[in-house]
Amino acid sequence: MSELTLARKVYDKMMDKDYCSQWMGISPLLIEEGHCKLKMTVKQEMLNGYGILHGGIAFAFADSAFAFASNSYGRVAVSINGSMQYAGSATLNDELIAEATLLSLSHKKADFDVMVTLAHSSEPLYFFRGTVYRKSQSVLDT
Repeated sequence: MSELTLARKVYDKMMDKDYCSQWMGISPLLIEEGHCKLKMTVKQEMLNGYGILHGGIAFAFADSAFAFASNSYGRVAVSINGSMQYAGSATLNDELIAEATLLSLSHKKADFDVMVTLAHSSEPLYFFRGTVYRKSQSVLDT
């Protein structure tokens, strides 16, 4: 078995106590520095009164991808801004993909985009953009 990358070690450490991401049933497809792809299936308890994915759950899914990608360099990164645009909607049993991509990285902050799509389509349902403050503390030492 090959040695885990830093990004994967960070993901595993964070996911161990990320009870929200665990509850959402998130699983990793790709974990690397500044980039990640996650998968999630929409469950009944995630639906709003109209039978579509609750906006807060869509935001939480994108935010999880944002968190794993922004911490993937090994330094604790905490969100200081995040916004979401809703272009479509997911329904029960839809399999979603959240892909977080680095836009800019400096010593103290980083910006990321996250696009959430249906697994079988590249058509975006949700767009997330966020900024993190990068602490000097190591994720693996927390």
